[in-house]
Amino acid sequence: MSVPAELKYTKDHEWVKVEGDIAVVGITDYAQGELGDVVYVELPETGSTFEKEESFGTIEAVKAVADIFCPLSGEFVEINEAIQDAPETVNKDPYGGGWMVKIKISDSAQLDELMDAEAYKALIG
Repeated sequence: MSVPAELKYTKDHEWVKVEGDIAVVGITDYAQGELGDVVYVELPETGSTFEKEESFGTIEAVKAVADIFCPLSGEFVEINEAIQDAPETVNKDPYGGGWMVKIKISDSAQLDELMDAEAYKALIG
């Protein structure tokens, strides 16, 4: 199971890659493994704003349906349309092509509340 060191993580199994004032967000390798084969991803509209820890979408897999939570407050500036056509990409490449949204960060102090790779590894055991 992969936990890239350069990313930040949430207790709800989302990952965050910071690119300037933009956060790229997806679900972790652990989360996709627990869910099983992803068959559908529902994401919000570009331009939507969400608060930290607010549910912004759902991911449907063979085993379960799960909410996806916003790791940071901000405006959604890009949605990964490709995973809506090919949701299995979330299973195959969770840290690459399986990214979900890009958020313009409204409060960069919230980044300090996210876990680093070591803390996330401890969380998932």
